Amino acid sequence: MHEHILPDGTIIQHSHTHTHTHTKAVLNRMARLIGHLESTKKMIEDGRDCSEVLIQLSAVDAAIKGVGRIILKDHIEHCIVDAVKTGDDAEIEKLTKAIDQFIK
Repeated sequence: MHEHILPDGTIIQHSHTHTHTHTKAVLNRMARLIGHLESTKKMIEDGRDCSEVLIQLSAVDAAIKGVGRIILKDHIEHCIVDAVKTGDDAEIEKLTKAIDQFIK
């Protein structure tokens, strides 16, 4: 449970009791992603062709961005919807900062 104080002095207390519907899918993707990253490391250790390593790294990068998109979508559908309903501007500001970092 945490609280937010609105500009007018109103105190809102709430907890994030909702569920993230994509948690299992994200964890499965992360496990595969870690496997691909380990394979890339092995490719480098084995002295594989730089072009092959770069292609593999590109696939890892795309997979990371894909996981980020799933988490962002889930966050908007659950956390941000709750924040809008309760007037939680701080949560919305956190999302804005996270998006700025995510799209760099």
